[in-house]
Amino acid sequence: MDGVDRFSLLLLEPGEIYFEDFAAVYILPEESANNNDGWEEKFEDGLLRGRLKVCSKSLVFDPRDIRAPIIKFPFRTFNSVVESKTTRTNELLYSEGEKSVVEVTCSMTVEMLEGGVLQPYKFCREDHKHKFQLIYAEVTTVLPQICQLQRASTLPPNDQNTMIQAIVRSRQSRQKFDRSLLGDLSETEVFETKANKVTPLVTNPGTVLLTTSMLYFQPHNNADKQYPVIRIGLPDIRQIIKRRYLLRQVGLEVFCRDQCMVKHLFLTFKESEDRENLYKLLTEQEKVNVDDMRQDNMSYQWQAGAISNYDYLCYLNSQADRSENDLTQYPVFPWVLANYVSESLDLTDPAIYRDLSRPIGALNEERLKRLKERCKDMPEPRFLYGSHYSTPGFVLFYLVRQYPQYMLCLQNGRFDHPDRMFNSLAETWFNVTSNPSDFKELIPDFYNLDGSADFLVNSLRINFGVRQNGKPVNDVELPPWAKDPRSVIKIMREALESEYVSNNLHQWIDLLFGYKQNGEEAEKADNLFYHLCYEGSVDLTAITDLNDRLALEVQITEFGQVPKQLFTKPHPRRSRSYGLYDSLHLSDVLEGELDSVEDSAECEENCERGASLEVQNLWQRLTDLQQLHECKVHRDVILGVAFTTDAKQVMSVAQDSLIKVFTVPKLEQMRSVRMSSMATSCCLHLPGTDVAVVGSWDNNVYTYSQEYGEVCLLLEAHCDAVSCIQWNKNVLITGSWDCTARAWSVKNGAGNSPGNEENQRGSRNLMSALSVGQNIICEMDHDSPILCLALHPEGSLLATGNQDGVLTLWLLPDGDLVHQLNCHEGSVNTAVWSAVDDRILTGGEDGQLTIIEAYQGTKICAHSLQENVRCAAWEGRLVIAGGESGDVIVFDMGTGLVIKRFPAHNGPITCLAVSPDNRHLATGSEDRKVILWGLHS
Repeated sequence: MDGVDRFSLLLLEPGEIYFEDFAAVYILPEESANNNDGWEEKFEDGLLRGRLKVCSKSLVFDPRDIRAPIIKFPFRTFNSVVESKTTRTNELLYSEGEKSVVEVTCSMTVEMLEGGVLQPYKFCREDHKHKFQLIYAEVTTVLPQICQLQRASTLPPNDQNTMIQAIVRSRQSRQKFDRSLLGDLSETEVFETKANKVTPLVTNPGTVLLTTSMLYFQPHNNADKQYPVIRIGLPDIRQIIKRRYLLRQVGLEVFCRDQCMVKHLFLTFKESEDRENLYKLLTEQEKVNVDDMRQDNMSYQWQAGAISNYDYLCYLNSQADRSENDLTQYPVFPWVLANYVSESLDLTDPAIYRDLSRPIGALNEERLKRLKERCKDMPEPRFLYGSHYSTPGFVLFYLVRQYPQYMLCLQNGRFDHPDRMFNSLAETWFNVTSNPSDFKELIPDFYNLDGSADFLVNSLRINFGVRQNGKPVNDVELPPWAKDPRSVIKIMREALESEYVSNNLHQWIDLLFGYKQNGEEAEKADNLFYHLCYEGSVDLTAITDLNDRLALEVQITEFGQVPKQLFTKPHPRRSRSYGLYDSLHLSDVLEGELDSVEDSAECEENCERGASLEVQNLWQRLTDLQQLHECKVHRDVILGVAFTTDAKQVMSVAQDSLIKVFTVPKLEQMRSVRMSSMATSCCLHLPGTDVAVVGSWDNNVYTYSQEYGEVCLLLEAHCDAVSCIQWNKNVLITGSWDCTARAWSVKNGAGNSPGNEENQRGSRNLMSALSVGQNIICEMDHDSPILCLALHPEGSLLATGNQDGVLTLWLLPDGDLVHQLNCHEGSVNTAVWSAVDDRILTGGEDGQLTIIEAYQGTKICAHSLQENVRCAAWEGRLVIAGGESGDVIVFDMGTGLVIKRFPAHNGPITCLAVSPDNRHLATGSEDRKVILWGLHS
C-alpha cells in the first residue's frame, strides 16, 4: 500500500505554487475517525503517515497509504492555525509525553484519489480540527510560514494576490542552483536565471543554468520525483524556439534528440529580456547544432511534396507558438471530413470534404447570417464569434478519456455534464456546424498515426456519468465508416493527405496563420474573434494593478488565442504535379529500396501509363544516370555546353576560342571552328536552324552556321567580356563583365519556326538578317560583373546574377527593376527558371542552392552543397548541379538531401546542359573534357 507517488501539481488550483513538504503524521479528527462509512475506518489508530505539502493557497497532505485520499486544506477555509499539543503517538514516534503539532481548524477539505482511483473530488464541508505532527522539522519553524500564507488568504483579492506574489518572489529569490548537481564540476558557467517550467495546466518555478556543456533546470520544489534536475547536453538540442505565452514574448521551448532524458523543455520568464539573453547565449555555444527548420525551407518542402500535410501543419503550429505543453495554445488542426454518417467514404469525392476556404463558423450560412446581424449592433471592438476554435476546455473536451486528471484540474475537481462531453464524432460535427456558440476545430491527435487512440476509448474505465438518454458515457461513438478507433485516425489521416485537401489546405492556412487571420482581410473572410484573442491587443506588462492583470490572464487563457501570424501574403498552394520521381517514394529510393517500391500499385500504374517515358526521361530515373561517352578535344577550360533544339547534337565552347560540335549519343566530333581571337564563353542554338550564337571575351557576339561553316559578327555588344547569353522570341539578352545586361531586338527575317516559308531559304539568309537587323531594347546596369542570366520562358522577366552575390529581377521590354536580392555570399554563378511557376533557382560560390519566388522577391528555400556551385539544371524538386569537386550532384530541394553523387571530372564542372528531350546530360569542366550522360534501357 506504501510507496506510490500520487501527488501532482495538477491537484492544486491553477497558478498555485508548491513550495516544500515535510514528513508528518496526520492525526485524524476524532469525529471522522469514528465514521463507519468512510475511508477513515480503515485506520483504527486514527494516524496517517505521509508528507505535508505547503503551497501558496493550501496545505496538502499526501498519505503513504493509498487507501486514504490525498487531502487538500484550502487556506481560505481556515478558521485558525496554531501550535497545540497531543499525546497520541504511533510506533514511528518514540518520544514520551506531549508533543507539539500544527493544528488547523477549517470548514472544508478536498479529498482526491482515494484508493488511487481517478474520480471527481469529494468536497467535505464540515468544521473539523486537523493536527499534523512533524517528524523531523520543528513546528516553530514551519508554522510561521503557514500562518503568513493563511493571512494572505483573508485579505481582499487585490491585497491577497499582491501578498502571495511577494511571498513567492521572496522565496524564489533565495533559491540558487545546487552546484553539486552539475554533471561535471569542470563545466564553465555561462548564465543563470529564474524561469517556470510549463506543462499542461501547470507552471513550476525553478532555476535555469547554462554551462558550456549542459542546460540545466532545477525546480524549486520536489514535485517531480523523476527529474529532480533536468540535464540537457548541448549537442542533444535539436531545436530552440522562442514562444509566446499569454500573448507575451516570454517563452522558450527546447526540443531534444532521442537520447536525451526529456524530449522537450518549455520555459517561461518574468521578462522578455531574460528569454532573449538565454536564447542568445544558448545559440552561441559551439556544441549547439540545431536542425535547419527555417520557414522558407519547410514551406517549399511542403509545396514540393517532400513533407506531408500533417507534418507541415505541425510545423506551422510550432512556429506560431502553439505547443502541446501549453493547453492555452495547443496545436490546432482543421476538420477535414464533413461526412460522419455514411457506411463508407470515397476519398476522391470532393463532396465528403469541408470547405477549407472558410472558417468553421462560416460553414453554415444561416448561423453566419445571425452572427453577422449580432456583430453589426456591437460597440467597437466588434467580433463575429463569441467563442474560439481552440481553448484548454476544447482540447480537454477531446482528450478527457486519455487525460481525465487535466479535466479535473481545469474544472475544480469535476467532469463536465455527461451530455456535453465528447460522446460522438457525428454529434460533435453537427454541433460545430450548427450550434451558435460552438466553433472548435480539431487537434493533431485525430491525424497522428504514431499516436494513441486512447482519447477515443474509456480504457481507464472512468465513471463520467449517465446521459439523459440513459446511456453511460463510455467510448466515443464512431462513424459508420470506421470499424475501430485506429481506423478513425487512419481514415482521417488519409483524408488529410488526399488530393482535395492538398489542393485547398493553403486556404485554411491563410485563415489560421496567414493574411486572413486578422484585420480587414479577417473581416472579409468572416474570421473575426474577440480582441483579446490577438497578440498586441493588450500589453500585460503595462498593467500595474496585479488583479486587473490576473483577470486579463484568466480571460486570455480561457477564451483562446489566435496563433502568431506567419504569413502576410496568400500562402502558395501545393504543387499538383510532382512528377514520376515523387511517386517512387523518395525516402525508399534514398535507402536503396527502389526494387520494392517498383512493386507498388502506384508505381505500376505510372509505369503502365508511360513506360517509355520512364526509360527515356532522365529526370525520372536520375539515380540510374550513366556516362555514355567522353572526349577531350579542347585545349583549355570548357566554359559552355548547349544542345541543338532537335537534341541530336551538342556543342561546346572554351578558353581556346573554339566551338566544337558533337553527335548525340556517340559524341563524335563533327565541327571545330575558331570563333574569335579570345576565349568563347557561352553558346546557344537558335530553334529551327543550324545556327549557333556564341559570346566571347573579346566583347562580341558571333553566329556560326554548321551548314556553311561560316562565322559572322553579330554584335559589338559590350565594353568587356560577354559572359552569358539568352534567347527568346527574337530577343537576345547579353551579360558582361562591364556590369551591364542588354536586351537586343534581332529583326530576324527568317523567323524561328522550322515550317516558316522564309526560314526555308537557308541559314545564310538568317545569318544575314541577324547581322544587320539588331536594335538595343534596354540596358540594365549593375554594381559588379554579370556571371549568369535566366530569361523567363514567357520572356517577361529577366534574372541576372552578379559577382557580388546579388540576384536582380528586371521586367522586359523596358528593363524596369523589380527586385534586388542578396542571395549568396560570393558570386551568383548560375540561375535557372522553373518550367511550371515563377521561381528561380540559383547556385553560388558559397555552396548554396536557393529558390526565389520572383514576383514577391522572397527566398523560399535554401540548402548547402558544401562546395562552390558552378552550374545547375532544375526540374520540380530535383537539381543536377556541378561544382568544385568535379562530381555531378543529384539533389532534392524538397528534403535538402543529396540523392546521389556521380564521379565525373578531374576538375571543377564549369557548365552543364540537359537536352530538350530530357534524354541526355552534357557536362564540361576545367579538365577540358565533355561528358555525355544518359540512361540505358
